[in-house]
Amino acid sequence: MDHTKPYRIKSIAEIHRLMNLPKPHHPLIGIIDLKNLRNDTGINAVISDFYVVSLKRGCDKLFYGQQKYDFDEGLMAFMSPGQVLRGEDNGVPHHLDGWMLFIHPDFLWNTTLAKKIKQYEYFGYSANEALFLSDKEETVINGIVNNIREEYHANIDKFSQDVIIAQLDVLFTYAQRFYERQFITRKITNSKTLERVEDVLTTYINDEERLSEGLPTVQYIAETLHMSAKYLSSMLKQHTGLTTQQLIHEKLIDKAKEKLSTTELSVSEIAYALGFEHSQSFNKLFKAKTKQSPLEFRQSFN
Repeated sequence: MDHTKPYRIKSIAEIHRLMNLPKPHHPLIGIIDLKNLRNDTGINAVISDFYVVSLKRGCDKLFYGQQKYDFDEGLMAFMSPGQVLRGEDNGVPHHLDGWMLFIHPDFLWNTTLAKKIKQYEYFGYSANEALFLSDKEETVINGIVNNIREEYHANIDKFSQDVIIAQLDVLFTYAQRFYERQFITRKITNSKTLERVEDVLTTYINDEERLSEGLPTVQYIAETLHMSAKYLSSMLKQHTGLTTQQLIHEKLIDKAKEKLSTTELSVSEIAYALGFEHSQSFNKLFKAKTKQSPLEFRQSFN
């Protein structure tokens, strides 16, 4: 087995086998207690074909995507199919407590949650953007998961899927609420991040050589700040009402207004100088943001 690249896990039964656990009670959903985990496979990086929700306590270093995080405190993490989870030192860390919930996309098929789960952006966050829970919040989450666990271990009948889907819906809704609380309680940290976003954007837009090569992208801003694009946009939306893309557009329009009012460059020249491939795209964005065309805006100054 090649341990230099992530090992792909295609089924929940397979992860149970790899971790030396009994067969799952259901082929499309699984829940395990982390204190029962044993891993002597030597695999320290996996990609799964299902959603993973976890609450961890007392964990050593883990990598989630490209980010390293210390799970000494209890926190939740969310992974969508195709994300990479890596451990350190070829094995499951000692003194690990908590649980992991595996949900195959087929389990959600033909339910409203199949579409809804794709709207929860926290499934695309990195490990350093995990959800810290207060004791009260952790009690709420564990209560929901205990309901899922009881249903999972009960005899499967025609109501089993509906009951578990309903509990998952509640779980994800609470996670969304608690993440928005986290954006608020981490206001100082997030304020510093907002300042850094402003600095990165201002530097980029004032660099005419770089700007001429193309517009600043959400991915560029996020990578510069060592954040996931989804977390950055969620945090900005909470504090400014704008997503990262919208903030980029606001900065570009401000720069465009400056050039339109202080230079004699044509609208096309300004569009290309701001990184737009086509002046029509610039005109469309400018009018959408200002209710005026670039020429109408310029004429208002003459």
